[in-house]
Amino acid sequence: MTNRITTLFDTDFPIIQAGMIWASGWRLAAAVANAGGLGLIGAGSMYPEVLREHIRKCRQATQRSFGVNVPMLYPQIEEIMKIIVEEEVKYVFTSAGNPKTWTTFLKDKGITVVHVVSSVRFALKAQEAGVDAVVAEGFEAGGHNGREETTTLTLIPAVREHLDIPLIAAGGIATGSAMLAAMVLGADGVQVGSRFVASEEASSHQAFKEKVVEALEGDTRLTLKELAPVRLIRNKFYEDIEKAYANCASPEELKELLGRARAKRGMFEGDLEEGELEIGQVSALIHDILPAAQIVTNLVSEFRVAQDKAAGFTI
Repeated sequence: MTNRITTLFDTDFPIIQAGMIWASGWRLAAAVANAGGLGLIGAGSMYPEVLREHIRKCRQATQRSFGVNVPMLYPQIEEIMKIIVEEEVKYVFTSAGNPKTWTTFLKDKGITVVHVVSSVRFALKAQEAGVDAVVAEGFEAGGHNGREETTTLTLIPAVREHLDIPLIAAGGIATGSAMLAAMVLGADGVQVGSRFVASEEASSHQAFKEKVVEALEGDTRLTLKELAPVRLIRNKFYEDIEKAYANCASPEELKELLGRARAKRGMFEGDLEEGELEIGQVSALIHDILPAAQIVTNLVSEFRVAQDKAAGFTI
């Protein structure tokens, strides 16, 4: 399977594992890389020196392609970027910020840059900033989301219509048939998040992984739009947010309720009631915790089955 994404990242398959906070450590990134996809280390939940350690351990665990995902709202962003350059990371995915801020700096160092967007407008801004590819993430995705609430089914062809550079689809993709659908709509590859949360190598807490597997249709909600929209599994913390809204809470009061380290408390420490449990709508289709390599294998085999099935469709 060779196309613009496999060529750009030197991978066997156009599959990128999302750099999710509290889930995407070096073990997951290396496992995906060894299976033929692009593994990403999620810098958003790491202190700079912890990131350096993960990069070095990942390099020891794989000879294949891996990169780093960097939310640009990170408070120590300059130190993070310095470490990425020093450690000679080849691929950087940026998100939650203006792509113009770091793209030229990284590309001048020979680094391939991809930016995550949620709309056509931001995709075009990323292309103008000089990124090598764009991830267009639909409303279904877990974690922090775009304010446009555009679904993947609509977002991908809309972005494709205007974009010249490679396009990666994200949001609601956990199966090979969804991967095929995204590529038929115009994507060159896919970024998969939630499915890899429920992997053996994910650094997230086992209790959170099991909660993801148990999730049913409708168990996630997009909330806290006044701060930064985020999709969560409903739990006590989510219900507290709903009560705050019912009482007409101000953004400041919502921020106080959110507090600090809610995501770590839920996804990394396993507090399923008071923690923030970020996951996508597609969690309803995830029924087991598997090795990351098996997830990649399943995506590819399901993709090929879906291809054969689609070839038989007639109108």
